[in-house]
Amino acid sequence: MEYAAEQLREAGKISYRKMFGEYGWYCDGKFLGVICDDKLFVKITPQGEAAFPDLPKAPPYEGAKDYFWIEDPDGCRDLTALVRITWQALPAPKPKRRRRSHGSV
Repeated sequence: MEYAAEQLREAGKISYRKMFGEYGWYCDGKFLGVICDDKLFVKITPQGEAAFPDLPKAPPYEGAKDYFWIEDPDGCRDLTALVRITWQALPAPKPKRRRRSHGSV
């Protein structure tokens, strides 16, 4: 995950967290993809598909929707552009709701 984050550094602030034994990754607070079995996947948006129609697509795990599969993040010269296009196409994350305490009222 750290290697992928390094490859994505020019796209924005990359963060990640463990999810279901793999990693979900974020750019500037938006969920943009996953890393499964050491493979980088980026969410597909209509804008990303229009800009990069020839990128391979595959589900990151059984039962998942297709994502762009970035076979070689180091060799993908347009990776930063894809991430920026995807980031712009996705809505802002919803603010997290504060948990209500179950104490006395």
